[in-house]
Amino acid sequence: MLRILPPLILSLIVLSAAAADDSADPNTDIWRKVRADLFGERPIMDGAAAGRILLEMPARAADAAVVPLAIRIRASPNDAPTAKFYVVIDRNPSPIAGIFEFGEGSGSLDLETRVRIEEYTWVRVIAQRADGSLLGVQRFIKAAGGCSAPAGKSLAERVAGMGQMRWRIDPPADPSAPVSVQLMIRHPNSSGLAMDQLTRLYDPPYYVRNVRVTRGDELVFSADVDFSISENPAFRFTLRPGKVGALHASVTDSNDRVFESSAP
Repeated sequence: MLRILPPLILSLIVLSAAAADDSADPNTDIWRKVRADLFGERPIMDGAAAGRILLEMPARAADAAVVPLAIRIRASPNDAPTAKFYVVIDRNPSPIAGIFEFGEGSGSLDLETRVRIEEYTWVRVIAQRADGSLLGVQRFIKAAGGCSAPAGKSLAERVAGMGQMRWRIDPPADPSAPVSVQLMIRHPNSSGLAMDQLTRLYDPPYYVRNVRVTRGDELVFSADVDFSISENPAFRFTLRPGKVGALHASVTDSNDRVFESSAP
């Protein structure tokens, strides 16, 4: 599961605070540090070429606490299968927003979710193929305050019903096409950076850490994430057609509480 050592977080916060506007140059100090930590010296090829990775986000967010993000990976016939992909938000307090894997039960390498953006920043997706090769895309996003924005409700209200999940399954008109699935999880996903406007205190960090969706013994989708994912996390992914079986979700949060839900 995703782990970021405290010294790395602290050093990245310092770099973020000291950095100037980096919209003109995607090779930021933060990215160089994160890249070395995740990938060492391995080369990252341009995933935007031939549309192999599509990263869809607004250029300027209407609400920095709820920024829609969609990722679509399209492999050519000669490509090795993609094993996982990483989402990096340079100037967030914890830049590694998530590591996502798609198993045998997945219908495609598509993902939609909502993220928080703390400062104007580069957002990156790095896809890792089964042979270890890497592809990447990046976009500069204008948004601010998403991680430190105060919640609209008290923590007590936000934890009410915590762990409840809702499913939305949309079978396609073509039965041979992937099935669209959305999993919605009730959880405050507190960053620990937002002040409660009534108590003037900071809620402790408390967020969904791991999501795993299976169908029978097949992995469909898994995610190691942190508070860069918005409150009440939601994930849209696809299911491989042609097989019958219930979906099962297991969600673990940062307090090691585990929540379970199944859908027919």
